[in-house]
Amino acid sequence: MTLSQLQKAELFNALHVPGEPLIVTNVWDAITAKIVSEAPGVKALATASHSISNVRGIEDGEGLSLDEAIRAATIIAAATPLPVSADFEKGYASDAAGITRNVRRLIEEAGIVGINIEDSVGAAKAPQFDIETAAARIAAARAGADQSGIPLVINARVDTLAGGGDWDEAVARANAYLGAGADVVFFLGLGDEDKVSRAIEQVHGRLSVIGAPGLVPLKRLAELGISRVSFGPGTLGLTLAALQKAATNLTALGDYPDELGFPFKL
Repeated sequence: MTLSQLQKAELFNALHVPGEPLIVTNVWDAITAKIVSEAPGVKALATASHSISNVRGIEDGEGLSLDEAIRAATIIAAATPLPVSADFEKGYASDAAGITRNVRRLIEEAGIVGINIEDSVGAAKAPQFDIETAAARIAAARAGADQSGIPLVINARVDTLAGGGDWDEAVARANAYLGAGADVVFFLGLGDEDKVSRAIEQVHGRLSVIGAPGLVPLKRLAELGISRVSFGPGTLGLTLAALQKAATNLTALGDYPDELGFPFKL
C-alpha cells in the first residue's frame, strides 16, 4: 500500500520511540535511497547535507542553493516509498519569514516529512544564533509545516557542546526548541553514557544523536532511552572506504570482490 505524505509524516513521528530508537541510515541520492530502503528492518531514511554537497564537489554549509537542496530532496524522496527526512541545514534563509517559505516549499515540492535544522550561524558549530532567535527559527519552520498541512517532524539540532559551549546552555536550548515546535532534539556532543543519561533526564522531549565508532553503542543508546540515531556523512565515508579498498585490491590484480556483482537498478 502506498502511503500519502500525511500518513508518512504521522508514521515517521510515531517511529521516534524512547528506548526503541529509529535508526536512519543517511543517504544522498536516488540509488542509495532505494538500496537502503530495501534493507531488512529499515523504516525511514534521512539525507545528509554534507554527503549531498560533497558528491557534487561542493563544501557543506549551504553550499547548495535552495533550489538545488530541494531538488536533491525531491530525487531522494521519489526513489523510496518510505518516509524521508531532509537535512535542511539552516533553512536557507537569514530570517524567520524566509524559513517559513522555504520549509513549505520543501514539503510541497519534495514530499519530505521531516527536517533537521541547525542553530549555528555558519558552517562551523560555533557561534550559534542566540537562543531566542534560534527558537524563533524553529517556530518559523513549524509555521511553514502548518501552512502545508503536513505534520512535519522537526529534529532541531543543538550545536552547543560540539562547538565547545556550556552544558546548561545546551539543555536550555534543547528545551526552548521543543517549546517552539520541535518534535525531537538532535543533541550533538553526547559522547559518553553519562552525558546521554543527563540529557535524557534534563531535556523535556525525545532525543536524537549521532552514532559512530568510539561513541555509545547502539544497543546501549536504546537502553538509555534515545529515540533516534543517525550517522550523518559517516555512511558516505563507509561507502568510500569500501570503494577505495576494492580499487586498491583490483589495481594489485587481486581477486574480484563478491560485491562487484551486487545487483542494483533504479
